[in-house]
Order: sequence, then structure tokens, then C-alpha cells
Amino acid sequence: MTRKAYSFIRTFVPEPARELCVDRHYLLCASTGALRLEAQGQAWLLPPARAALIAAGRPIRVSIPQPVTTASVLFDTGFTPAPPAPLAVFDLSPLARALLAECGTWGESDVPLTAYAETLFSALAAVTWQLSEQPSPVVVPAGRSPELRRALQLTEERLGGEVRFEDVAHEVGLAPRSLARRFEDEIGMPWRAVLRRMRVMRAIEELAAGDTPVTKVAFTVGYASLSAFNAAFRELTGRTPTEYRSSFRP
Repeated sequence: MTRKAYSFIRTFVPEPARELCVDRHYLLCASTGALRLEAQGQAWLLPPARAALIAAGRPIRVSIPQPVTTASVLFDTGFTPAPPAPLAVFDLSPLARALLAECGTWGESDVPLTAYAETLFSALAAVTWQLSEQPSPVVVPAGRSPELRRALQLTEERLGGEVRFEDVAHEVGLAPRSLARRFEDEIGMPWRAVLRRMRVMRAIEELAAGDTPVTKVAFTVGYASLSAFNAAFRELTGRTPTEYRSSFRP
């Protein structure tokens, strides 16, 4: 009999996407580095400031773009209620991060949790279950059709340089008007809005990877000016890149 809840701390090297499905409610976090998560036709990035709450039995795809250390928690389905949604990605509050760190003492074991430990895990669940009701807006749609998924892949590959919608349409074998219609029909937003989200998402990945100056991050993800980058970043996350990076630090 394993514990009702336990912390799961591991370090991983970069690896491509793989399927993941567990029989417990899963609070998936990175303490260093970043994870990429895809499910329900959408994709997220999980730097240390964010977490994913995944209901038991919910399949997801996880990839590791850079070395990462996870600090996650698995909850027995009899210990906590089902999460408010099958999958939610959200920003961690200082209280949630403190509780997560404190729960790190209790890994997988047949030894029952102490009353103190049960209280901590229960508090962590209560806090993160509530946070999951306000999911993060930094999400990129994954697309359904092969043409749109290819268009998204090409767009992401070219974030650091000049990326033109007409070129992407040509390479996937569709007229620009037809591809634009695919974006609206399949994911409900135009290509340029997706491009902006991808750039912010890549910027978060760069900010989480180390101490690269914000100006260099802006140029790396395709912005010609720092002011335009800051405006786009704040519009989507509600914070400046510098403020967002500071949230990664304990």
C-alpha cells in the first residue's frame, strides 16, 4: 500500500514527446528548466512558476526541451476530490510553492504519512485545486488537421527569423486564404495571434533556462524592439518579462 500522496522529484535530460497517463491526480511542476505539455488540442509550457493539475486517467503528451528537474505530487483518488477540470495549467502562488517544497520530504513509500504530512498534502491540494480554476492564458493551440499542425510546426521553427504567412501556406500546400480559414475553423484565432503566443511561450522557455538578458531573449524570439516584446508579453501574461522571470526564483 503506497502513501495517500507523495512527492516525486526527478531530473531528466531533453527528450521528445511521449504519452503519459497515471492513475492518481497529478500536480506536475518543474523546479528548474521547463516542460512542454500537450493535451486536448492545446500546448503549454511549464517553467518553475507554473503547474499542471491533471486528473487521474487523463492522457497527456510531455516533452522536455531542456534539462529539467520536476518537483511534482501524486494524490490518491480516495485522498482528494477530483480536480475541478480534467486538465488545467496555472501560475503557482507563493503559498502553493511553499507547500510544494515542504511536501518534498515525503516520497513514494509504504510507510503511512504522519498526521502533519497529511495536513500539508491536504492544504496543497486545497490551494492548487482553487488555483486551477483560473487557468493561464499562455497556451498555444495544437491543431487537428495535418496541414494545420504542419503550419504550426513551421511557424514555431522560424520564430527567431522572418516568418511569413504566405511562405507557410505555400509549404503546406494551401492557398493563404484556405490556410487562414483553417486557423479560424480549427483553433478560433488568426495565425498572427498564434505567432504572438508562440513567441511569448518561447520567451518563457528562454527566461526559465538561465540569465540571458531580456533584450537578447526578445531578439531570439523574433521581436525587433524591446518595447514591442514587453507589450506583447505583458498583454498575455499580465507581467513584464523581468517580473515573470523573478517569479521562477524561490
